[in-house]
Amino acid sequence: MHSIEQLQYLVNKAIADTKYTEQPAELYEPISYLMQLGGKRMRPVLVLIATEIFDGNVLKALDAAIGIELFHNFTLMHDDIMDKAPLRRGKPTVHAKWNESAAILSGDVMFVEAYKLMIKVDDSILREVLAIFSDTASGVCQGQQADMNFEKRDDVSLPEYLEMIRQKTAVLLAGSMQIGALIGGAVPDQANLIYEFGENLGLAFQLQDDILDVYGNPEKFGKQVGGDILSNKKTFMLIKAKELATGNTKSDLDTWLNSSDDPLAKIKAITSIYNLLEVRKLAEIEMEEYVNKALRALDMISVNRSKKDLLRGFAEQLLIREN
Repeated sequence: MHSIEQLQYLVNKAIADTKYTEQPAELYEPISYLMQLGGKRMRPVLVLIATEIFDGNVLKALDAAIGIELFHNFTLMHDDIMDKAPLRRGKPTVHAKWNESAAILSGDVMFVEAYKLMIKVDDSILREVLAIFSDTASGVCQGQQADMNFEKRDDVSLPEYLEMIRQKTAVLLAGSMQIGALIGGAVPDQANLIYEFGENLGLAFQLQDDILDVYGNPEKFGKQVGGDILSNKKTFMLIKAKELATGNTKSDLDTWLNSSDDPLAKIKAITSIYNLLEVRKLAEIEMEEYVNKALRALDMISVNRSKKDLLRGFAEQLLIREN
């Protein structure tokens, strides 16, 4: 088995070696620019890990892995436009560096390029892989739309929220692993188990993200702490707080949600309400339940335990982020 670092190296090298059509430059340069911004390459690495767990050759899965990363970055490019985000990993976003039209069209081409890489899998699994990839892509878009719809609603329930993050975040992790397992030669029930592992891991990861947005160390978290509070983003923390708050606490929460005059005061006040209602503890319990579901699915996969230990390590690396 390769280490995670070795697989990240393979993915980064393949991305660096990929050459796109040179003309028109405004269409293809943004793709290279965004793909070179880096990141942990979590999703393509999961494709390769899942392939290798079932004794497959990671080099045969590399095209599909890069296809997954292209699709993921396509969603980031379009998300940045919708969010009007000026920066991505500390660099100007594509629409800020070029323009929105260029970013939309380049993103569309990234989606096409992802499919072109995905169809390079063995013919015996091609239909199944494309079905998984297509369902995954639709799910991510549905999750993004639900997230946008939530911005206009004050009555989002926890089941609705959990379904949204399942689609927006978890299905891509799960689909990446299922595709990798099929390339590695896994039988359907085993590929389904690794999908279950990835889906629950993705849900746990997003809940951890909710927690770190409030309580994380900004230097280690890599994002502005309190950003979700300032934007009134529907997260597990906020939905649970609105559900539990009564009396003066409810009034205070409503007042601060409608305030934008003093950002630091708003973050401090709403964090204090979260502390009072102990919603961090509730989020951590929910997160741990999904981690345990993921590990139970992993335990049921019929491969050598030492191979599964790599996935256990990946889960720990993913979830145990310093705060």
